[in-house]
Amino acid sequence: MEERKREPRPKKVKLYDDEVISLSRVTKVTKGGRHFRFSATVVVGDRKGKVGIGTGKANETQDAIKKALEAAQKNVVKVSLLDERTIPHDAIGVQGASRVILKPACEGTGIKAGGPVRSVLELAGVKDIISKSLGSNTKINMAYATLKALKAQRTKEEVALLRGKKVEEI
Repeated sequence: MEERKREPRPKKVKLYDDEVISLSRVTKVTKGGRHFRFSATVVVGDRKGKVGIGTGKANETQDAIKKALEAAQKNVVKVSLLDERTIPHDAIGVQGASRVILKPACEGTGIKAGGPVRSVLELAGVKDIISKSLGSNTKINMAYATLKALKAQRTKEEVALLRGKKVEEI
């Protein structure tokens, strides 16, 4: 009988780093009793200006995280960064009752943020920034508010292109 040689399976190249923001157990009360599932929110990014957030729900935690990862990778957006380290201007992101204020900072400041805001900013590749969260501090809403504030960023070049002017005119 001929021996078959097994070739090692090619490893998947990881495009994005990921971080679980929240993992919670959710309950659905039915006639037959309580039905437990797990809900996960994951943020992915390449630390070079691309970031995405996704949520997933499943009966097992690993399955929920896997679904959230896939959803996050589908929702990746490009973020405008200044000198590959900070944002071009102040921005406020609002999601539900959560508000996140982002302000550019000078070199060496670091990321002055906490919780899910910090996770989103780190994976987006922002190195110097100051943030403040107002209103509700729900993890999911704070992460989405941060993403909205980052999406609102425009560099001088992008604004000039939109207005059909030169950078010097702005």
